[in-house]
Amino acid sequence: MNKYVKLLITAALCVTTLAAVGCGGSQKTGAVDNSKPVKVGVNPGPHAIIMDNVKKLAEKQGLKIEVVEFSDFVTPNTALAQGEIWANCYQHEPFLKATLKKEPKFDLVKAFNTALFPINIYSKKIKPGQPIPDGAKIGIPNDPTNGGRSLLLLANHGLIKVKDSKNISTTIQDITENPHHYKIIELEAAAIPRSLDDLDCAAINTTYAMNAGLDPAKDPIVKETADSLYVNIVAVRKDTLKDPRLEQFKKIYQSKENAKFIKDKFPGSVYIGWKE
Repeated sequence: MNKYVKLLITAALCVTTLAAVGCGGSQKTGAVDNSKPVKVGVNPGPHAIIMDNVKKLAEKQGLKIEVVEFSDFVTPNTALAQGEIWANCYQHEPFLKATLKKEPKFDLVKAFNTALFPINIYSKKIKPGQPIPDGAKIGIPNDPTNGGRSLLLLANHGLIKVKDSKNISTTIQDITENPHHYKIIELEAAAIPRSLDDLDCAAINTTYAMNAGLDPAKDPIVKETADSLYVNIVAVRKDTLKDPRLEQFKKIYQSKENAKFIKDKFPGSVYIGWKE
């Protein structure tokens, strides 16, 4: 056998070996490398607390998770689209859809439901059970989905009327009746808890409410119910849907053990978002 033939055979063997190893570093085709953790983006507060529990449950099954915290609602999707994290767990599907309209290059999809983190109306001036007075200044988030969600919350409790009480894209312009002459003030979601002193009341996401020391089970003067359309999700890049670790991650998140943890840790504050 001449040197040229030997080189060809050697090259062919190298290519075969590389193909078998693949990106995961395993010698079994289609296998993944569980020695490296998958990075999951969350917001601080209940999202992070629940994910820390999922992380502990996952470790028992050989899946390693690194929890990465983001303090805003924008960066986690950017980080996911750029491949800096494997998945994120902080948003509901309407928010993801609104993001994809603004950023069509983000190849992101819903993977599965997680939990419902209600948006409620809080106040330092009005006690639970008391009506919101006429002319009250009501703060709502200035992002389209949570702003619309807040307006639907007010509408569903008969405080205002909107064109379509099931339209998640509802805006201030869609208010058809405001009999109490409320002044709706749009603010950045994260800043609303700090603005409560200047408002009569405000719609605050559960994450920000809890971070501000508010109790979503006891403190709201108006509550969002468990049948809300705004169940939170895990989002991933579209190609990650083929990753076998995603199904394992889903089963762990939606396990009886994690459901019990959520109910025990956040009674009346966070609702299970999947069928048990």
